Amino acid sequence: MNNQRNSSGNLGDLFQVISLLLLFLHIYFFCFSVFDRLGWTTQITEQFLGLFVKTGLLENPLYSKGFSLFLLFLSILSSPARKSPEITFYKNAFILFFGLAIFSLHIPGKFSLYIITTFLGWASIRFGATSLIRRFQAPWSGNDPFGQRKAGFPQEHRLLNNAFSLHLKGIYTWKGRQRKSQINLVNPRRGIMIMGSPGSGKSWFIIEPFIRQLIQKQFALFIYDFKYDTLTRCAYAHFLANKDKYPTNTSFYSINFTDLSRSHRCNLLEPGTLNHLSDAIGASRTILLSMNKTWVNRQGDFFVESPINFVAALIWYLRKYKDGIYCTIPHVIELSNLPYEKLFPMLVAEPELETLIEPFMQAFNNKTFEMLDGQISGAKIPLGRLSSPDLYYLLTGNDLTLDINNPSAPKLFCLGGDPSRVEALAPVISLYVDRLTQICNQPGKHPCALVCDEFATIRAYNMVTTVATGRSNNIISILAIQDISQLRTRYSHQEADTLLNISGNLLCGQVGGETARWIADRFPKILQDRSSISVNSNDTSISTSQQWEPTVTQATISTLSSGEFLGITADEPGKELKIKTFHAKIIRTESQQQAVELPRISHVDEAVLQDNFRRVKIEIENLL
Repeated sequence: MNNQRNSSGNLGDLFQVISLLLLFLHIYFFCFSVFDRLGWTTQITEQFLGLFVKTGLLENPLYSKGFSLFLLFLSILSSPARKSPEITFYKNAFILFFGLAIFSLHIPGKFSLYIITTFLGWASIRFGATSLIRRFQAPWSGNDPFGQRKAGFPQEHRLLNNAFSLHLKGIYTWKGRQRKSQINLVNPRRGIMIMGSPGSGKSWFIIEPFIRQLIQKQFALFIYDFKYDTLTRCAYAHFLANKDKYPTNTSFYSINFTDLSRSHRCNLLEPGTLNHLSDAIGASRTILLSMNKTWVNRQGDFFVESPINFVAALIWYLRKYKDGIYCTIPHVIELSNLPYEKLFPMLVAEPELETLIEPFMQAFNNKTFEMLDGQISGAKIPLGRLSSPDLYYLLTGNDLTLDINNPSAPKLFCLGGDPSRVEALAPVISLYVDRLTQICNQPGKHPCALVCDEFATIRAYNMVTTVATGRSNNIISILAIQDISQLRTRYSHQEADTLLNISGNLLCGQVGGETARWIADRFPKILQDRSSISVNSNDTSISTSQQWEPTVTQATISTLSSGEFLGITADEPGKELKIKTFHAKIIRTESQQQAVELPRISHVDEAVLQDNFRRVKIEIENLL
């Protein structure tokens, strides 16, 4: 190798000497009169010049200059030189073109100037060309310091459609080129988990297009609109545009806790939906665990289970009394405030509650009131936070039932949240979602979708079961959260991990920390080209190899732009997807429906709220 480099270096030096010698002969021939007057000619030089004239190179100045330039370039190309990434392109390109310009000049009569420009041009050409040949740019340098042009992976371009599929359009980069992609969720019934920090574009780029597509496919729909009324107005506008596609009895309902005049009313403890004592226990658990976050990891403790059993007994008693005429949450709250000596004898008179209420009766009969107060206060204090005229109003009406996928009367139901009252409304909203998922997850129903924006702000115990088993009942679950740690503040670690792991479709925007690591680990590795540079005193060499590298990294996920998502999609038997991963900038291309004002349901003022509030209290007094 060294011998080859030395021989190529000697050859380059020889070409350079010949080029320079030819240039001297050119100057000597075309400026011969000047050299003759100066006495710088001899018989030997004249004879040598005469022999060279016979070659024909001196017939035209361009011939000799051009051949000299050709030999110069050969010397540059054949000479080994150590490459350097520090050499700038534009400066040396300017020197090269400047040299070519003055080297090609022909100035008759200006012999001194001609000699200077010729040799200066030759020197400039040699310097500029040599520098450009030595210029080296590493594959990872320039305007791509993070190697993004070499990152990426192939993605799906086809639109794969079926009765349940959802789609997003995107643009992705692979091998330095931007390409169009189709993100096909061909089996959304296996659950969709959407992650992304605030501002990553979950609602705008994903949830709203999904709502539009679900309505176009005539799905019954439940939407938890955390930032009411953004998603509600979107759903209502699309429903009006597609109403003729739905069955005749399809209706749109909306409940919110801000503008009661535009809200329907719904009894969460509708007697027809409470068929077993276990249903009452489940409703009680949802309410109390939503109001006491620390109880999530203490389930099974005496002072956690006792309040749950107490509220369940109240619910079941009201369910059995006159076929549930007073079976509502407001009536449960008022019933819990009755004195022990009146409440317990009334509850224990119901045969089905004897076992459930026995520990409380025993404490009451033994007059261990301190322990009894500890048991019951765990229920009365949280329930007391729900005692307000507006909640009593919403929870005592029967404008709609929660069977949104009833084939004879499908519903589109939007439940509005209020970011300023998250903790106060969490128990009620959680119970709405919990009861609705339990009622809907039954066979033979109309296809439906459950869309929960900011799902981590509520605690719906039955959602785990719905995601796991809803596929067989044609239920699509779409859950959006910001971060894994946020989900674990409302659910136990086991419940949160279960929700994350059983969701077959995953879409993730910008997240960091543990969530980014968890997402990156779910992507398979990809075979990537890797280059390395070796520099020594004589030469620079580049070697390329292929290595298995992570498809995406934590750093990639942490630096995604708004609207940029990556994820993994699930397929179904008989329609397997070869490419299940994607990383693209979502393009929202569908036309937007014109904003539609939500309808006014009824006139609600303070007098209406207070009348309803007093009526509930009077009904419990009459029951007693």
